[in-house]
Amino acid sequence: MHFSILNMPSNNSNKIVVREVDIECIHEGLDNLQGYAKAVVFFRLRNSFVGEVRYDIHNGKLSEEELRNGLVSLAWPLWQWAVIDESVHARSNLSASVVVCTRNRAIDLKQCLDSLIPINAKGIEIVVVDNCSDDNKTAKLIEGYPSMRYIYESRIGLNIARNTGISASKGDIIAFTDDDAVVDEKWVDRIRENFADPTVAVVTGMALPLELNTQAQQWFEKTNSFKRGFEKKKFDMNNINPLGAGIVGAGVNMAIRRSYLNRIGMFDNALDGGTPTRSGGDQEFFYRTLARGFRIVYDPQAVVWHRHRSHWHSLRRVMFGYGVGLFAWWTRAFFLERESSLLRWGSHWFIKHHVANLVKSILKRPNRIPLDLTLAEFIGAILGPFFYLRSYMKLRNTEELGETGKQT
Repeated sequence: MHFSILNMPSNNSNKIVVREVDIECIHEGLDNLQGYAKAVVFFRLRNSFVGEVRYDIHNGKLSEEELRNGLVSLAWPLWQWAVIDESVHARSNLSASVVVCTRNRAIDLKQCLDSLIPINAKGIEIVVVDNCSDDNKTAKLIEGYPSMRYIYESRIGLNIARNTGISASKGDIIAFTDDDAVVDEKWVDRIRENFADPTVAVVTGMALPLELNTQAQQWFEKTNSFKRGFEKKKFDMNNINPLGAGIVGAGVNMAIRRSYLNRIGMFDNALDGGTPTRSGGDQEFFYRTLARGFRIVYDPQAVVWHRHRSHWHSLRRVMFGYGVGLFAWWTRAFFLERESSLLRWGSHWFIKHHVANLVKSILKRPNRIPLDLTLAEFIGAILGPFFYLRSYMKLRNTEELGETGKQT
């Protein structure tokens, strides 16, 4: 499988081409790489992703020999794959729905919906929640997908849109992806297998970069990659502190068991995009899932491809938003969940991560992050608690806060 956007030639040697290669087709090599100095190749063996290898490109191509030489670093995951019977997968009879929340991104959304057509053709419900777009481009676009449902949500907020999608969808499992993502054809199948375990409330998957054409996209992948590795992981109270729930996955690729929402609660409307908090809604939901005693599974074979923000000023806003979002949902956990350990946990993280990164950038130490990015995240972290309180009070005053303790 090759997305056309990944194969566009370029005259900019700073661009990194992203390709997916089936190991059984490695003899074909990779051509048409003119203008690229480097490549990131994600190797797949039949239906399973086994790892990634970075290459230097010479003469606009990668030969079979070069590709095979890179596979040496994947010897262990390939051996693991060889001893696992990939024909045997868990079975779940739970129905599934896919929810895509979108706002003012009709062009990106079209690519997302095109990738969902094969999934929709299998009888999987697709619900598109238009989160108060400024024009009718999204509504017009959905007219071209008559088998997908369109819902207009007039209240701005990603978590509000997510909750609207949950209420409108019918599946036992609600899978979420973003409007700037492209899903693998087997994405929902791989997600659904994990819910055969009744202790699993949430499944997350791997989000790979759709392109790495700009410095902003490359730095996002270095600092905030949505990948969590190529090995399946199970998280619960026995092996993770719920306050560190960010490592279990991201909202661009997550699925929820509907029947447990009455105990976990819905998404907090005061968090994430479109609100003063800017992000953190997915991590806070993962936190409550773990804190309530449920299990989260990260399955790297449930794959989506995400288009990172391509402009530097957009990346800087994203970094600021991530700083805000983390300390915003921690503020919620401190006041509403009575997580008193956050006084120690949050202080330790602020010093170890934000202060340390800022000092490293100022002193120009090796492997530093650009100063404007670390500064943006640092400032965001400081403002996070105030922005959550502001968002909370705004929703409270307009009676839109909702009850995150039960399904509505």
